[in-house]
Amino acid sequence: MITTNLDFARWIEVFGDAQMTTALLDRLIHRAVILVTNGESYRFRESMRVKESEAAG
Repeated sequence: MITTNLDFARWIEVFGDAQMTTALLDRLIHRAVILVTNGESYRFRESMRVKESEAAG
């Protein structure tokens, strides 16, 4: 399992080489199941709750 918050188009920024990134993605997603989730981050929501609690008391 691989998780990331980057779109495939931005993986070149990580690996630095477009050709290598394309080859990597080609092999990685050949038989993969890709799940795209869009939603609020649990960590962000929790950190905001903690900050609000600290500010209130």
